[in-house]
Amino acid sequence: MNIVRWDPFRELEEMSGHLNRILGQPARRADEEPSFLADWVPAVDIQETDKAYIIKADLPEVKKENVQVSIHDGLLTLQGERMQEKEESGKKFRKTERSYGKFVRRFAVPDDVDTQKVSAEFKEGVLNVQLPKAPSAKPRAIEVKVA
Repeated sequence: MNIVRWDPFRELEEMSGHLNRILGQPARRADEEPSFLADWVPAVDIQETDKAYIIKADLPEVKKENVQVSIHDGLLTLQGERMQEKEESGKKFRKTERSYGKFVRRFAVPDDVDTQKVSAEFKEGVLNVQLPKAPSAKPRAIEVKVA
């Protein structure tokens, strides 16, 4: 038997997922973090190379000025807002499935990241955050002289 730590917020998220399915709204994936402060959650890819961690977030139709990236207390925060189109005369929405509003994603920053050199680029609807690894102390041999 496995011991599982009880998380009351997980139960709230599960209930929210059930209600979303009943109301016909897209549900969150089980591996996503809770979105209490967000209206939607953008999909991300996280890659690791020898020199850096790379986070790519899909933010279609989000303006650059509506995106903020910050690092504080070992957490990388991506947040922003996607504005909903307004109905105009002669144009009506028949169906809306895409999510709009505020989003927040937070990631624990590994200890080997040089937080002073983190950079972000926003291009063609994709936010690309580079988290370079700090140069680690390489072991070296020390010659011992006999006197």
